[in-house]
Amino acid sequence: MEANHVSANGTLGPGACCAAPKGVAASSMAVDVSVIVVNYNTAHLLHDMRTALVASRRDLTLQTIVIDNASRDDSLDLLKRDFGEVDLIVNQSNVGFGRANNQSLALAKGRYILLLNTDAFVAADTLHKTVSYMDAHLDVGVLGVRLVGRDGLLQPSCRYFPTPWNVFLARTGLARYFPKVRMVDDLEWSHTSVRECDWVTGCYYLVRREVIDQVGLFDPRYFLYCEEMDHCRAVKRAGWKVVYFGGTSVVHLGGESAKSDGQLTSAGKQISALQVESELLFFRKHHGLLGVCGSVLLSTATDVALILKSWFKRSATQRAGIEAGHLRTLWSLCLRTRMGSRPTR
Repeated sequence: MEANHVSANGTLGPGACCAAPKGVAASSMAVDVSVIVVNYNTAHLLHDMRTALVASRRDLTLQTIVIDNASRDDSLDLLKRDFGEVDLIVNQSNVGFGRANNQSLALAKGRYILLLNTDAFVAADTLHKTVSYMDAHLDVGVLGVRLVGRDGLLQPSCRYFPTPWNVFLARTGLARYFPKVRMVDDLEWSHTSVRECDWVTGCYYLVRREVIDQVGLFDPRYFLYCEEMDHCRAVKRAGWKVVYFGGTSVVHLGGESAKSDGQLTSAGKQISALQVESELLFFRKHHGLLGVCGSVLLSTATDVALILKSWFKRSATQRAGIEAGHLRTLWSLCLRTRMGSRPTR
């Protein structure tokens, strides 16, 4: 993995390693929050993201680390020209979302680590409220917030772990017949409250430093998708709580980095493949060979059923093509990942 660390004054240094420093007491940290931003072809969002972040800091001290994942737009020039206050890590190739975040840990000085997407714009009270909540609740290891789109519509924010069964129910529309099965996303409640959950979305992902020291950050096998889900599982197993905090919101556009690759690959096939691969890796890691086999069989049955349904509706032939493409991708990745036992990159 080739990377250069560009310090705040623009000088080049050796690439940051992926391991977190161990045994660093929170009291010795120089800043309240180390904000970690992975950028990939989103130069058009960087200024707005930073403006919202700075407006939210109030009396908190912040460190900002930006990892550029071999962007092909003008991100790097913009970062070097206009973001002289940040610690900049420049990757010579796209190492993936999880690995890029891991690279920042050797530089992070905060008693909290905040993973922030370039397409996530915090409200004026977000940083203060979430850090204050974590300060007052010492058993909370990871915290997420209410996510809304630019249109103000609620996005899935307080989430539960997927299983082969609940994913199947969601894709087939059969979930209404199994009301006692906990689905990954449940939007039918007031999202202005606070509640424990299984995992929160990584676009605003506040982690206590002690958690990083204990369980690390992301499993590098996930190139994109499922990293935060997998991490929250480790956090909960270590005895920490994962909490959804509905007292503030973040405007999340969603998929901006993915779009840049989707436009360069046939109908975004690369993005679909990354989702399928990460799901296979997750199910194999947490449900074993039997679990991943069950997931593949249920997903295959769903794809076949949807293809047949689309064929009967002649106006839905494009949908049949999408499902057929998913089925081909699924089985190709089953072979390439050896049923989710290893990543492809």
